[in-house]
Amino acid sequence: MGHVHAEITLKNAIDTGNARDGHIKEEEVRSLTIEAMVDTGATRMFISEEIRQKLGLKVVGSTPIRIANGTWIACQVTEPAEVIWKNRFTTLNTVIIPGSDITLLGVVPLEEMDLMVNPATQELVGAHGDVWLGLAMSAFGD
Repeated sequence: MGHVHAEITLKNAIDTGNARDGHIKEEEVRSLTIEAMVDTGATRMFISEEIRQKLGLKVVGSTPIRIANGTWIACQVTEPAEVIWKNRFTTLNTVIIPGSDITLLGVVPLEEMDLMVNPATQELVGAHGDVWLGLAMSAFGD
């Protein structure tokens, strides 16, 4: 299977909250629409330092990340970003891989937005069609 890309919009989630509360205007929310590589081998949302700066996301910590060649590297973690794909969204902290300019959409944001890669068409699609479903199995199924 080849590489799958998807157009997503990233927003500074702190700005979004400030706009909702009336502290800033909606047009002041920092956002970018970019092409991301969908990576079902990656866990999280990975952005570049350049995107972090454009969105104004503050670094809030660090975490070790194991990259494709098996090497562990220290990566910065940012405050939350809103990730939007078509009519679906999630809010999560992002991770910056030093020196990388690739944006990766990993399985956590995919699961949060009920998305999957269609292997036949090699495109991002809703896991349940156009219906955005969430699952809560064990705690509520009894």
